[in-house]
Amino acid sequence: MAKVPSVRNVPSAVVAASGLVGGYGVARWTRKRQLGGVVLAAAGATAAQQWRQQAGGKAAGALTVAYVAAFAGSHPLAKKVGAWPAVFGVAGAVALASWAVADRHA
Repeated sequence: MAKVPSVRNVPSAVVAASGLVGGYGVARWTRKRQLGGVVLAAAGATAAQQWRQQAGGKAAGALTVAYVAAFAGSHPLAKKVGAWPAVFGVAGAVALASWAVADRHA
């Protein structure tokens, strides 16, 4: 029987970046911001759980703040560089922070 892949095998950096990019993409393509918010929140909660397991509560708290700040910061940044470049930029920053704090030690 084939083994089903688990989100536990996906690095938290990928989960977090995917939540930011996927949340924006879903909101844009469906024209339903709430649906994009669900994607953003689900990925953020999953990443936060991974961060807590891999690096502890303080690190998870700091990375969660970074995730939320990246989402909020992408809005004014989008006015300067465009929506997709802003989303990819903040997603990359969160992924790098996630890797540095949690994934490289796992």
